[in-house]
Amino acid sequence: MPAEDLTVGRRAEIIAAASELFEQVGYYSTSMDDIAATVGIKKPSLYHHVKSKGQIVAWIHNSLADDLLARLQRRINDGEDPQTVIFWVISDILHALHDRPGHLRVYFEHHREIPDEYRADAQRKRDAYSQLVSQVIASGVRRGAFRTDHVSLTTLALFGMCNWAYQWYRTDGSLSVDQIAAHFWRQFLNGISITHELDAAVPSDAVN
Repeated sequence: MPAEDLTVGRRAEIIAAASELFEQVGYYSTSMDDIAATVGIKKPSLYHHVKSKGQIVAWIHNSLADDLLARLQRRINDGEDPQTVIFWVISDILHALHDRPGHLRVYFEHHREIPDEYRADAQRKRDAYSQLVSQVIASGVRRGAFRTDHVSLTTLALFGMCNWAYQWYRTDGSLSVDQIAAHFWRQFLNGISITHELDAAVPSDAVN
């Protein structure tokens, strides 16, 4: 096996081991010794491949960010309508929660542990994903599919609904990931008002 392939393979092993440990034991309770032992190498060998635990966090973060961004960009490029793209945004996040919980926990909770030398790149990926989702929502507004007077706030609402799921989702729960994604999607697009006319219901003292 070429040395480059070996390095890529070892990096994947380190990412897999660390993300599992971060999810099961916790980021702060996981040592480089733990990661090396899970990979099946000695700690000096681990440091041959990676500088620090913070760099591993960057690897995990960017692995998930690149995947989510690529999936979203592909659907936009394929010309899928905004409603469908929003469904897949929700589904992609929830499936990552189910399939890669350690990655998602790093993405949400530990991205601030990314060292300064890698932080700008990680933030660029996060911003790019958020901006693309906002563009999808804005496109839906232009097409008459969505109604919102604040695209960025609507984007944050969508992420808030999806991103908090990692706090309560259980793989043995009564609903599957696909069922939750479908429910979230319908809830996001339709709201819970039967009239969709909420302005009159806002308490007067809540309106500035």
